[in-house]
Amino acid sequence: MAIRHIALFRWRDDVTPEGVSRVQELLAALPSAIPELRAYSFGPDAGISDGAFDFAVVADVEDEAGFAAYRDHPEHQAALGVIRPMLADRAAIQYPIAGTE
Repeated sequence: MAIRHIALFRWRDDVTPEGVSRVQELLAALPSAIPELRAYSFGPDAGISDGAFDFAVVADVEDEAGFAAYRDHPEHQAALGVIRPMLADRAAIQYPIAGTE
């Protein structure tokens, strides 16, 4: 069964637009580097609702093994090395995608 991973980031107050652009560059490279990714999207909050996180990543993989491959991939880990120091808060979830049995 396919798995969807969603990560939400709230940036620290000192994070710059250049820092966020660097994150986007790193994330944009992941789909071509990680064949287990079936679908991948990310972006900043649209500013429609108060209290929302600042940035989201959504990754679809074939199964739990695909998620582990994505999670542990060296390029993903390198992106996380840039992201983690920028974080004030993070939330994440992985759940089965209905209808993909």
